[in-house]
Amino acid sequence: MQDTTIVTSSPVGQHLEKIGDGAQVSYLMFNKKKINLVAKMSIGRSPECSIVIDNKLVSRVHAVVQKIRDVYFIKDENSTNGTFLNGKRIPNDKYVKLNPGDKITVGTVNLVIS
Repeated sequence: MQDTTIVTSSPVGQHLEKIGDGAQVSYLMFNKKKINLVAKMSIGRSPECSIVIDNKLVSRVHAVVQKIRDVYFIKDENSTNGTFLNGKRIPNDKYVKLNPGDKITVGTVNLVIS
């Protein structure tokens, strides 16, 4: 199976690749467990998501974490209650760069980038 990312499939991804320099992240901390990041991960309530969060405030597919080269970005997938990065709501359908130490809040659950 080919690992397709937004870099190969959209002009937005090609633009994000250009701005994606900085410190490298490699995993999320969730419920005191390390989750290694891969090229594309979905976060949500659906069992099909890469990271399943059983919380009524979380949409079925709430957000996506996308790797572009060695940099990760998060995008809210038009969730009902929003996705927060370091306490600030991120805009729907906009990719936001993740840095080490960033805290993602989905529903009442926090995930920390490391």
